[in-house]
Amino acid sequence: MALKLYQFESCPYCARVRGTLGDKGLEYEKIEVPVDRDDRDELVKVSGQLKVPVLVDGETVINDSAAIIDYLNEKY
Repeated sequence: MALKLYQFESCPYCARVRGTLGDKGLEYEKIEVPVDRDDRDELVKVSGQLKVPVLVDGETVINDSAAIIDYLNEKY
């Protein structure tokens, strides 16, 4: 499975991305990010920043829900 979504369940921006992934029938690994930004070391290593959502598609790393949705619509 190439797609990974770094997110947390209560985030409305993450919900938009999950909705698009679901609408497209794409399988993805959901990685729960701590709500406390001080505990987001893994997210910083992957994306260089603290905000969610972040989508990883192979070597491609995208943050910002609108950019992720645009990417998914273009690629899939």
